[in-house]
Amino acid sequence: MKPAPFDYAVPRTVAEAVAALGDTRRKAQVVAGGQSLILEMHLERVRPELVVDINRIPELDGMRVEGDELRVGALVRHAAFEPPDAVPGPLGTLLAQAVVNIAHPPIRSRGTMAGSYGWAHPASEWCAIGVALDATVELAGPDGARSVAARDYFLGPFRTARLPQELITAVRLPLLGENTGVGFIEHRRTHFCFAQVAVGTTLTVDDGVISDVRIALVNSADRPLRARAAEDALRGSELGALPAGPRVRDEHPFARAGRIAAEHDAAPLPEPFADVDHKRRIIAVLVARTLLQAANDRRARLAARQGDHR
Repeated sequence: MKPAPFDYAVPRTVAEAVAALGDTRRKAQVVAGGQSLILEMHLERVRPELVVDINRIPELDGMRVEGDELRVGALVRHAAFEPPDAVPGPLGTLLAQAVVNIAHPPIRSRGTMAGSYGWAHPASEWCAIGVALDATVELAGPDGARSVAARDYFLGPFRTARLPQELITAVRLPLLGENTGVGFIEHRRTHFCFAQVAVGTTLTVDDGVISDVRIALVNSADRPLRARAAEDALRGSELGALPAGPRVRDEHPFARAGRIAAEHDAAPLPEPFADVDHKRRIIAVLVARTLLQAANDRRARLAARQGDHR
């Protein structure tokens, strides 16, 4: 199928892009990678009258560390996060673990993190990580620039706090301390399917006690989700001995946190090949396993800093 007719604008500055989007006489869509938008246009489920291509706005490209945050410009492609050292510290490891689950290399070479925030698919890895880490979305519009916390940005499937006349210019993520371990695991039917469920975690331990934990749930509700009840159950607990293998026994605190996340935090929606009960079981298992992955990651970081490379 071919998309319905549309006009095409190629602004060279953010101001020009905002001006194009501000023309309320026409329904407009922004394209950077276009990996979701173009398909929906071909199927005519989305019929913009104007497509604003932002690929020639140089100020939207590039990512850099600013203070204790990573600022990711709207044109930074998924593939930029694949090298583990592309972003410093544990945050870079988490992003590298997550990004390889996004579609396949041609998609990752064009799609963008900001585009994922604009599309707001419940199965987006980036969006759930952003909510769990307290990311911030930078927007530019006719009334100037503003920032929205990720927890307030996502309103439902494909619905956000971004106004139609606004452009996402960047996403800001907090850097993670070296005493933090990270984990990310995704479950899907085939390599090219959206995640049935995915979980990302960060785990900070001080003097053997879990001082902070963040749990991101992907495709576990109608929007990106942070498992706050499960986090509260773990925070302040002793880390203790870690299981030797990938399986976490039912009595372990990580397994209990998984059950809490599945029953109290998540609100999964049924889909083909994954009913609600099935999704809850997956959530419980993946939360426990990503917490164990994060604990082992932290232990390996400590060993590396102390010169033990066994």
